[in-house]
Amino acid sequence: MSIKYEIAYFSAEIGISSSLPTYSGGLGVLAGDHLKAAGDVGLNICGITLLYKEGYFKQRVDEKGEQSETYPKFDPNPLLEKTSIEFSLKLRGRDVWIKVFKFTYKSKSGLKIPIFFLDTDHEKNKKEDRILTLRLYSGDKNHRILQEAILGFGGIKLLDRMDQNAIKKYHMNEGHSSFLVLGLLEKFNNDTKKVKSKCHFTTHTPVPAGHDQFSLDRVKNLLNGLIPHNLELPSLINQNKLHMTELGLSFSETANGVSRLHGKVAQAQFPWKKDIGYITNGVHHSYWMGGPLKQLYDKFIPDWRENPNALINIENIPDNDLWQAHLSRKKYLLNYSNALTGKALDCDTLTIGFARRSATYKRAQLIFHDIEKLESICKNNIQIIFSGKAHPNDKDGKKIIKQIIQKSDLLFGKVKIIFLENYNMWLGKLITSGVDLWLNTPLRPNEASGTSGMKASLNGIPNLSILDGWWEEGCREGINGWAIGNAENSDDNKDAEHLYSTLKNKVIPTFYNDKKQWIRMMKESIKTGINFTAHRMILDYDKKYYK
Repeated sequence: MSIKYEIAYFSAEIGISSSLPTYSGGLGVLAGDHLKAAGDVGLNICGITLLYKEGYFKQRVDEKGEQSETYPKFDPNPLLEKTSIEFSLKLRGRDVWIKVFKFTYKSKSGLKIPIFFLDTDHEKNKKEDRILTLRLYSGDKNHRILQEAILGFGGIKLLDRMDQNAIKKYHMNEGHSSFLVLGLLEKFNNDTKKVKSKCHFTTHTPVPAGHDQFSLDRVKNLLNGLIPHNLELPSLINQNKLHMTELGLSFSETANGVSRLHGKVAQAQFPWKKDIGYITNGVHHSYWMGGPLKQLYDKFIPDWRENPNALINIENIPDNDLWQAHLSRKKYLLNYSNALTGKALDCDTLTIGFARRSATYKRAQLIFHDIEKLESICKNNIQIIFSGKAHPNDKDGKKIIKQIIQKSDLLFGKVKIIFLENYNMWLGKLITSGVDLWLNTPLRPNEASGTSGMKASLNGIPNLSILDGWWEEGCREGINGWAIGNAENSDDNKDAEHLYSTLKNKVIPTFYNDKKQWIRMMKESIKTGINFTAHRMILDYDKKYYK
């Protein structure tokens, strides 16, 4: 007898591990952590996404800081199981056939969580249809519409083919999957009330680029009869545009942002949608922990994997044991970095990490705002590890990477700065668990959550961050890290000045002159991280929205 799933979780990208290149960054990694944690607590859930056989892209950065992209092909065998399910969707006036692959995550509870990958690389399809699911976030608007139709309409069709008629909640992870609500309207004979009662929507960003909008005429032209004539949405009425976030929100009974601050921002962003709540994101604690720290936790806090709240007993671990575990991980990171870059980073120097998608609002270049001041404060005191991809079409994001490389050349022999290319889950785990301090400088309030800082925190890495996203909730000044700027607004000049001042007067003296206090901050960081695990997050979703 087949398992009947109660929750269907749709996401354009789902990151399980670096071996499955089906994600680009935070949204997909969060989706993977969501599903892993759901399995750990015993929720009957399945995931639905697309199979990108050329993934997002493999990044190369040359000595001048120029990013280039290659697309090595991913062979799903044997990581994914090819199912016998196939079906077609009418796209561009013809049948497009879809194959289905499955990955099974075996959770700590013993529950097996299936993730279904939809793939148009089918021998029955024309060449232009076979490549629809080839790459993540690629192609023009037509390509994006067709991908999102495959995810939304195709996902609903898949569930019907598997006779999954016990779904209580369809969870849309951002607007890419919003076409599923139109598939449900057809399934439930236009019973809008029933569709709304079964749908929940999570929005992840205040940044406009994160919310797809398409001309209604373009959508209808591509999707034929899949779009109903009587849709009434704000952007349709005002601009004749189909706004995918509005579509998902309009047919969802409940919706949330991904931090306390972002919940308020999302409500202001979509004022017509009443009662947008929030559930602050969390990370799958056991996955993101560095190996030496896991071993230490296993010894002193044996039930931490099943119960992350047990990490409150971090005081049971002797200071020196914690510090040695951290140094072990730091040496691993620096050995890897030095092998790639030849910059000879050393283990005694305060090492700062900044690794995330290269986008302008994340302000990776803020620390270089006054290069002379940075040099005077940090010469021989700090070393910085940068990493992150820019979208292939994001010229400004690529420019940021180039600026980091140029500034590191300017500071050569004074402040060691390196850029590690091809940021992925493996490298993200290595950096967040191996640096001494985590830096985050977004333009508030654009960082909706910031899960990389949570990963660092659980590894005992203090944060130095703008009070945005999760840090607005988690920061305890001088106890588990430090805030940059104030909670009202972001200003490059003032934020950079505050960053330099904090480094000079607080961070550097504590690291070098008061190791006992630094280790105290490491332990407080771990305690803080307890509140930002995917375990806590999934229990919140179950209590507030799934039930």
